[in-house]
Amino acid sequence: MIPQLSGAEMAGLLTPAAAADALAGVLLAGLDPETCPPRSALPVPGGGELLLMPAATGAYAGVKIAGVAPGNPALGLPRITGSYLLLDGPTLRPLALLDGAALTTLRTPAVSALALRHLAPAGRPLRLLLFGSGPQAYGHLDAVHAMRQLAEVVVVARAGSAGSAAGAEKLAAHARGLGVPARTGAAAEVADADLVICCTTSREPLFDGRLIAPGATVVAVGSHEPDAREVDTALVRRAAVYVESRAAALREAGDLLVPEAEGAIGAGHISGTLSDLVAGRMPGAGAASCPQLFKSVGMAWEDLAVAVALFEAAGSGVH
Repeated sequence: MIPQLSGAEMAGLLTPAAAADALAGVLLAGLDPETCPPRSALPVPGGGELLLMPAATGAYAGVKIAGVAPGNPALGLPRITGSYLLLDGPTLRPLALLDGAALTTLRTPAVSALALRHLAPAGRPLRLLLFGSGPQAYGHLDAVHAMRQLAEVVVVARAGSAGSAAGAEKLAAHARGLGVPARTGAAAEVADADLVICCTTSREPLFDGRLIAPGATVVAVGSHEPDAREVDTALVRRAAVYVESRAAALREAGDLLVPEAEGAIGAGHISGTLSDLVAGRMPGAGAASCPQLFKSVGMAWEDLAVAVALFEAAGSGVH
């Protein structure tokens, strides 16, 4: 039987900051995200999607099999499902089976946290405006709270959804439980935010990008499809844009591909990558002269890096 790590077990093994350190370590060791294989996506009858995400380093290999089932929340089930199989690199012997949804819930905020170490405004408590109230929103709130002092958190619900409004208030209450002033609010309040994080399933822009202040940072993690986006063309045109990988972004990041299709930007509009930030190749990153946008689509190398860190942290605790 393959040893397993449940979501509950994983939660106590690695903080978002430690996961971000693991990601940085892999990049500093020489991994090039541009060479990583693209994810495979298979439409499933009924409106779902099956994703396959393999990756390998010298010591380890792994693959995440993830399901995206938009109808699940109405059934009381998670929208994201899946498992992660971690393998020994040289022998390809299975080492552990991890909860794939829990891995994603940790990995994505860790990627954002790593980018924010280089992009978020420095020297003052941050006003955070958060779109979304699902697991990723909670994960991002916890990750940002662990790394920076927050002056206020404003949670924005989807317009016209009573369930979304209730979820937004619940997340605001969670923030208050962390000792941070928090409330629900409106999308137009992005104008006063230092940091805007988008963790939604929206396929259309969530706010008017003209309102974002110069020097504010926007993180968009909600989509990996070329025709879906959370931020608008106005913001992309104004912003210094950072991505995990140019190749991945130009395949999957609708936030960038839609403006490119409109003729508003070109592929060269991307300012840099996560690797560039970690390696110190972007000395101007985080400048206050324009908004900073980090667009994440999620990549297999990130899953592998965090899975390895979890596996090694568990040690003999893997059962």
